[in-house]
Amino acid sequence: MTQRKSNIKLFDPSLVGTAIKQAFVKLDPRMMVRNPVMFTVEIGTLVMFVVMLYQLITGDQTQGALWYNTVIFLILLITVLFANFAEALAEARGKAQAESLRKTREDTPAKKVFVLGDMYVNEVKVVPSSQLKKGDLFICEPGDIIPMDGEIVEGIATIDESAITGESAPVIRESGGDKSSVTGGTKVLSDKIKVKVTTEPGESFLDKMIALVEGASRQKTPNEIALTILLASFTLIFIIVCVTLKPFADYANTPITIAAFISLFVCLIPTTIGGLLSAIGIAGMDRALRANVIAKSGKAVETAGDVDVLLLDKTGTITIGNRKATHFYATETNDEKEFIQYSALSSLADETPEGRSIVELALSNGVNAAVQQGMQFIQFTAETRSSGVDMPDGLKIRKGAFDTIRTMVVKAGNKVHTVTEQKVKSIAANGGTPLVVSVNNEIKGVIELQDIIKPGIQERFQRLRKMGVKTVMVTGDNPLTAKYIAEKAGVDDFIAEAKPEDKMNYIRKEQASGKLVAMMGDGTNDAPALAQADVGVAMNSGTQAAKEAGNMVDLDNDPTKLIEVVEIGKQLLITRGTLTTFSIANDVAKYFAIVPALFIASIPALQALNIMGLKSPESAILSAVIFNAIIIPMLIPLALKGVAYKPIGASALLRRNLFIYGLGGIVAPFIGIKLIDLLLGLFM
Repeated sequence: MTQRKSNIKLFDPSLVGTAIKQAFVKLDPRMMVRNPVMFTVEIGTLVMFVVMLYQLITGDQTQGALWYNTVIFLILLITVLFANFAEALAEARGKAQAESLRKTREDTPAKKVFVLGDMYVNEVKVVPSSQLKKGDLFICEPGDIIPMDGEIVEGIATIDESAITGESAPVIRESGGDKSSVTGGTKVLSDKIKVKVTTEPGESFLDKMIALVEGASRQKTPNEIALTILLASFTLIFIIVCVTLKPFADYANTPITIAAFISLFVCLIPTTIGGLLSAIGIAGMDRALRANVIAKSGKAVETAGDVDVLLLDKTGTITIGNRKATHFYATETNDEKEFIQYSALSSLADETPEGRSIVELALSNGVNAAVQQGMQFIQFTAETRSSGVDMPDGLKIRKGAFDTIRTMVVKAGNKVHTVTEQKVKSIAANGGTPLVVSVNNEIKGVIELQDIIKPGIQERFQRLRKMGVKTVMVTGDNPLTAKYIAEKAGVDDFIAEAKPEDKMNYIRKEQASGKLVAMMGDGTNDAPALAQADVGVAMNSGTQAAKEAGNMVDLDNDPTKLIEVVEIGKQLLITRGTLTTFSIANDVAKYFAIVPALFIASIPALQALNIMGLKSPESAILSAVIFNAIIIPMLIPLALKGVAYKPIGASALLRRNLFIYGLGGIVAPFIGIKLIDLLLGLFM
C-alpha cells in the first residue's frame, strides 16, 4: 500500500500565528463546551496578563513580584500555545486536504446554441455551465457531461446516469414522451442530442442534493459526550476547590495571590488531556492517511472506532461498476464456439467496458477474433439500439437488447425460441443484463453481463460482522436484483429502489435508536446520506459532491476499508483513554505539590503532606506550572504514535492502562516537580 505524506509541515511558522488567533483572538464561549479545560486555561492566562500589565503600570506589589507573575504568565502562554498549535495543525491539515479535493472541481463546459427569435442561429459557443439559464439550448455529443437539467428537444442518446442514480446500466433518452428529461452531471455515451434547460439556477437536481447535504447534521458520539462531561465536571469541581480556598486562607492568615490561585487551578484541572486532544486527533488522521484514507477531522476517525451499522452503495462500492461479460449461452441448434466467435466479431469495434469484456471472455474460451479486410462495423446508436458488423462473406452480425433483436428477427419472418426467452428472463432475474446476438436475422445465443462483485469482499464483510458491524447494501435496483447481489456479496441487509431521501431516513432511524452509522458511497445521490452519517466515506473515484459531503475519502476505492479505519479509531480511543487516565493521576500529584506548600508556613501540621519537600510556596507553584507546561509537548509523540491496540478484552485493557498510565501519572509529577524545584533553588 502506498505511503502518503501530509502536505502540512509540523513546524510551519504560519501555524504559530493561527494558534495565537485560536487561543485569544477567536476566544469563543462555545469552546467551554467543546474543550472546557483549555478555555479556562486561556481565561486564566488573560487574567495573568492583566495583572502583569497592572503591576507594570502602577508598581503595585500586593500580588507578588512582577518578575514572578511575568514568568507564570509566560509559562501559561506556552501551555496554551502548545495545545492550540496542535489544534491549528489539525485545522490546517483538514483545510489543505479539502482544498486538494476542491481543485479537481471544474465548471462543466456547455456547447450553447444561440437562438434568434424562433430560429436557431448556426452558431455554437462553449460556455461555463454556470452561465446557462432556463430556456437556453445546448448540444451534447458522445463523451460530454450534461451541464444542466433539461429536456431533449432533438435527437436520441444513450446516457450514463451512474453518477446520479448509482446504477451502471446506461439508459436511452430521446425527445418527446416521458424519457426526454436529462440530469446535469450525467454522461452521453452515444449519439447527439439538443437539450433545453428546464430549471432556474438553484433548482437543479444537484442543487437539491446540496440542500439535503446542508440540512444533514452529525450527532455527538457517546465517547465525545462522556469526555466533555468528564472535563467539564473536573473543571467545575476544581473551580469550587479553588474558590473555597480563599476563606480557608483568610482563616489561616495566609495570603494567596491571583497567580497562586490561577496556577493551582491550571495544575489541578486535566490540562494534559485537554491540550492533547487535537494531537490525538492528528494521530488518527495521519494513521488513516497511511491507510490511503483522507480523514477531514480526528473526530471522524474516532467515531469509526464505535460504528454499529455500515451502509454501502452497491455500484462502484460493492460492485466494480462496469458490467462485464460472464457467460456465453448458445441456442440448442448452434455450436458454442461458433456463437462465441460471432459475439467477439460483433464487439471488436465496441470500445465500451462491456464490449471489451466480451472480446476478453471469448479469448479466455480459446476464441481469438481478428479484424478482417472488408469488414464494416455498425456502431451502436440509441435509435437502432444495436451494434455489430457486416462481414465480407455477407454475414450480418448484430448484438443488442432482447427486445431490439427480437423485433428485427420477427420482422424478417424468423422465430424466437422459448428457450431463448427463458434464458433472457433467468439472467435478468439474477441481476444480470442479457445481450442477444443474431446472424442474418437468426438468433444464435445470449451473452450474460453482470455487475461484478469486487474480489474478496465476502471475507471482508465477514470480518466486519465479527467486529459487531452490521452491513447494509443500498441500491436503486429492484428488490429481486438487490436480493441476488446482497446474497452474493454477503451483506446482512439491503435497501432496494432507494432514493437519496430513503438513505438519509434510514440513517436517522438507526441514529435515533442510539447507533453510530457509517456510509460509503460514490455518487451524487449518496451525498446527503454521506453528510448525515456519523462516518461518511466517499470513494475517490466518486463524484465531487460525494467527496465534499463525506468526512473521509478512500483513495483506494475499497468498500471494506472501514475495517482498517475502525481499528485506527479503536486505537485512537484507547490512546485518548490512557492519556486521560495519566492526566487525572497527574493532577493528584500536583495537588500534593502546591496545596501543602501554600499553607505549610501558617499550618505546620501540613508538613506531613509535603511529601516532595519543596523549597517554598513560590518554587512549588512555579515548579508545578513549569511541569504542567512541559508535560504536554513531552506526551505529543505518544499521542501521535498512539497506544498499541491489542484485542485483550475491556477489563484486561483497563487494568493494563491503570497500572501503566495511572501509576505513571502519579509518579512522574513527583519526580519532575522535585527536579524542577531543585533547579529553581539555584536561582531563587
